[in-house]
Amino acid sequence: MAKFTPPPLDGLKRRIERHRKEKAGERSGMFVRETFLLSREEARQKAREWFDAFPKAAYWTEVESWRQVDGDRIEFTMRRLPSAD
Repeated sequence: MAKFTPPPLDGLKRRIERHRKEKAGERSGMFVRETFLLSREEARQKAREWFDAFPKAAYWTEVESWRQVDGDRIEFTMRRLPSAD
């Protein structure tokens, strides 16, 4: 009696990996992101500049993340859509 051996899955593995990379690229490519490390007052000013230049309603502008680092410095990431419709 012949022993059953499963077919190789290399092609399927490559296809899944390619699909995951394409999906990850779509998600990360959807927004323009910029990270800053500024004093608290400069950080507020920079965020205001972004909201003035790229209104939230059109560009989905937001402070994506922020944290306070040593002293009174703020590290934050702003994100927005690349263009408005």
